[in-house]
Parts: sequence; structure tokens; C-alpha cells
Amino acid sequence: MSTPFVSEVRAAGDLIVIGGGDGSVLHLRVQAAELWDTIRVDAPGSASVKSVKKAAVEVFSPMGADTDEFVVKLRGFEILHEDETLEASGAKNGSTLLIERRRRRPVR
Repeated sequence: MSTPFVSEVRAAGDLIVIGGGDGSVLHLRVQAAELWDTIRVDAPGSASVKSVKKAAVEVFSPMGADTDEFVVKLRGFEILHEDETLEASGAKNGSTLLIERRRRRPVR
């Protein structure tokens, strides 16, 4: 499996690897909507959406934010069942997952 374009674009920090690397690995791009920042994540297709979200929130919010405050979207639609696998949610090698706050906050 070749490395997709999302692995070559601007991303903050190092690559985040989830899981033990068994099975096929998906090269994902995870973007924080409010920060306009991106990280690269390698995870097996059997990893849960929730595990990717947790790892991304830890990077984007190092002061410790509650992961329940955020939603994950794929192709513009919220992934409602975050306990399901990346493959079951429709993520493919090279997909971009968008993470944003569940409720919009006022601008100060």
C-alpha cells in the first residue's frame, strides 16, 4: 500500500502511531477545525474512532480537554458511533478526520 498525499502535507509535530501495527495501517490526517492545525496519524483499520479522537485531542489540547466536548467528522458528516472501527466508519487510507467542538462557543 503506497503512502497517500495526506502524509506529505503540512502537519504539526511528529507522526502519531496508534495500535500495534498489526493488519493494514491507515495513513490519516486529523484536523482541528478551530485551530486550523493538522496532525498525521497511522492507525490500523481495526482501531476505534474514539482512540484516534483521544490521541488527537491530547495533541491539540495539551492542558487536558474532555474528549466528549468534541465530535469527529468524515466527509462532512459526524461519526455518531465512535466505538466502531475506522474501517466500519468509512475511513480509508488517506482520509481526513475533522475534529471540532460539539457546541459552538462565543468569540471573545
